[in-house]
Amino acid sequence: MASLQTSSSWGFRNAIYWFLLATAAVRAQNSTDNLKYVDQLIGSANGGNVFPGATLPYGMAKAVADVDSGSNQGGFTTEGGRVTGFSSMHDSGTGGSPSLGTFPFFPSLPCAGDDVNRCVFPKVRRALHYKEESVKASPGYFSLALENGIEAEMTTSAHTSLFRFKFPTGGSNGTSPLILLDLTDLSNSRQDNATIELDGDTGRMKGSARFNPSFGVGTWVGYFCADFSSTGGMRDNGIWVNSRADASVKSMKINRGINGGGPLPGGGFVRFTSSPSDGVLARMGISLISVDQACASAEAEIPDFDFAGTHKVAEEAWRAKLSPISIDSTGVETSLVTNFYSGIYRTMVNPQNYTGENPKWTSSEPYFDSFYCLWDSFRSQLPFLTILDPVAVQEMVRSLIDTYDHEGWLPDCRMSTCKGYTQGGSNADVVLADAYVKGLKGGIDWDKGYEAVVKDAEVEPYLWSVEGRGGLDSWKSLGYIPTEDFDYKGFGTVTRSVSRTLEYAYNDFCIAQMADGLGKTADKEKYIDRSGNWKNLFYKDQQSFLFDGTDTGFKGFFQGRYANGTWHTQNPLWCSTIDPDNSRVCSLQNNGQETFESSLWEYGFYVPHDQASLITLYGGPEAFVSRLNYLHDRNITYIGNEPSFLTVYQYHWAGRPALSAERVHFYIPRYFSPTNAGLPGNDDSGAMGSFVAFSMMGIFPTPGTNTYLITPPFFPTITITSPLTNKTATIRAVNFDPTYKNIYIQSASLDGKNYTKSWIGHEFFREGGELLLTLGSQESSWGKGAGDLPPSLGEGGNGTVGKRWEGLGSGMLWG
Repeated sequence: MASLQTSSSWGFRNAIYWFLLATAAVRAQNSTDNLKYVDQLIGSANGGNVFPGATLPYGMAKAVADVDSGSNQGGFTTEGGRVTGFSSMHDSGTGGSPSLGTFPFFPSLPCAGDDVNRCVFPKVRRALHYKEESVKASPGYFSLALENGIEAEMTTSAHTSLFRFKFPTGGSNGTSPLILLDLTDLSNSRQDNATIELDGDTGRMKGSARFNPSFGVGTWVGYFCADFSSTGGMRDNGIWVNSRADASVKSMKINRGINGGGPLPGGGFVRFTSSPSDGVLARMGISLISVDQACASAEAEIPDFDFAGTHKVAEEAWRAKLSPISIDSTGVETSLVTNFYSGIYRTMVNPQNYTGENPKWTSSEPYFDSFYCLWDSFRSQLPFLTILDPVAVQEMVRSLIDTYDHEGWLPDCRMSTCKGYTQGGSNADVVLADAYVKGLKGGIDWDKGYEAVVKDAEVEPYLWSVEGRGGLDSWKSLGYIPTEDFDYKGFGTVTRSVSRTLEYAYNDFCIAQMADGLGKTADKEKYIDRSGNWKNLFYKDQQSFLFDGTDTGFKGFFQGRYANGTWHTQNPLWCSTIDPDNSRVCSLQNNGQETFESSLWEYGFYVPHDQASLITLYGGPEAFVSRLNYLHDRNITYIGNEPSFLTVYQYHWAGRPALSAERVHFYIPRYFSPTNAGLPGNDDSGAMGSFVAFSMMGIFPTPGTNTYLITPPFFPTITITSPLTNKTATIRAVNFDPTYKNIYIQSASLDGKNYTKSWIGHEFFREGGELLLTLGSQESSWGKGAGDLPPSLGEGGNGTVGKRWEGLGSGMLWG
């Protein structure tokens, strides 16, 4: 009863693409099958919000069971929720409202009394618990069993999900199981005029609905095309509304409804004549363009309802993506290997490749979506992919630039083709600069990219809540974003003056990096100058007291400042992890504080491009280390949020890389473990996963620059083969100790030559080489010399001038 139509040329190209991908995957395998170490359920509890289901790398189709528990932003959690459906679109690790989860299927036992009106249709009434021990997840696959005995498993291609539902036999209600399709989504955001149309002969269901994005503005329309295959054959099909159904009605346009409990329940159903032992297959094609395109994708990608074959192709696609990185794990606990590869896996779930599915403009450029959000992903996820999957990063950068070309601005956050909220700076500037300084090309129009980042720095948009920057008049005239800024040219939430100032300064430094490489000397100097604006909010007399009145002993913090130059002071510990007032907000609310998602204590370290000057401001390396220790030891920082990431490594700039190593081993695996509740915060599209992966490799990036900070790896040997150059970088630990007592670098060599710097450039990964790290149980003098500190714009706290980033042109900005 499959509905099979002639594949369009578009669909045929799609099928060929995935066939070639699978073939390439087989060739790309290394000797170790990294897939067996991937645990997709890490982060499926405790607010990790991950998507644990079946998908391809960056795939649009994402199939999983949706549950009604909290933290179900990715659809499924392992926290005892009830299954409300099985849907085909999801995001991973996001905060805010649950996203996507559109057009779910729900399988049902035969209706009581064999009466279709006695089946249970609405989401809130049909929900069932699943059997915890039945949950299985692996790359390209997910399955579970419901408490009523129905088993569900699923796999995906690029734009199509394939579900197999197995029904228990021998029930008293009859032999006609039912599958319904619901015109809803995870957050019940459906708007008016959703549609469904059924074919009474083939069983095909197709239609559309309009939904809200989960963290942005506007609406979006999704289209679906569902087909079924069963050896038992179809009995009947029709539509349902509320709790009633009718097989004689084959189409419907449904209103949102006027009640406050979400949109009016409704959709389609199909019943089968029997419960075959091999189950019923349900294929769901999805599109953002049209019903016809959803059907064409499904027919081209999974023409024969081949579950095993589709699963195999998905596995091979993941195997190819994970193959560039291999490790020697001799003596290392398997749980750490699982932690490592699972983190890597999660970096390639979002963003999603929607190329060919963008309804807003026609372009030959790639289109990526589900950037949740660049404020989170610029710090480690996208830099990690620049090593692991630079071809995909090139396409993402081209997509960002193409979005600017058609919508006028680079996005800072984007989902479901809608503009997402800007959390701080214009962080696409960092993403572009990071790709530029690391030499990525691949069809990127860097002149257009530079035009886009300069617009962020120079032109204020009307709605800077979703793009660009606000307060640019003040930024240029005062050198900071004032508290309660008078800003009539554009509009957003006028809060976060401190964090916005610090982030804008860093954004401008990144623009200067691009200007340098492109030979724009005047621009370079202008943006270097603006990148020092962070100094204008340092209030040297500000003290900090714990909430019991105890003096922390530290003085001098960034503070808000009015346009007239007077200070607006707030407690530097507000919104920190130890703030006892849970009602205080540091987010996008109108009553928010002067920082975003963090405290002034933590933002006191956020000057990634000029750590040397910051160290001087804080009284030198020893005083800086003391302050950084207090941040971590007193639990002021929250490792479950991205601003904390770099603070783990900032000891490097004070000449104490050994202390960075200590912090890494404090947080991993204590706060990042291979368990369902193993993440300290939501994964934010793989941000947490990339932090784990980088840290366990023994390197960590300073985004927008060529710098990777070096710490001892968690494995004896790590090799990374560049997909662009096919050259291999090897990090090898001498005296490796799997009990991790030897976590201090005693000496190092690079390609056989003594190497004393505590950092290394991207050319190591692009051109290959061997970094040999000799380890010991005590801190050594390695990496402490004035010439060994990581690059910084300003003067070091020890009186030495840190190395400046010096342009060589052609996107290679390092001397």
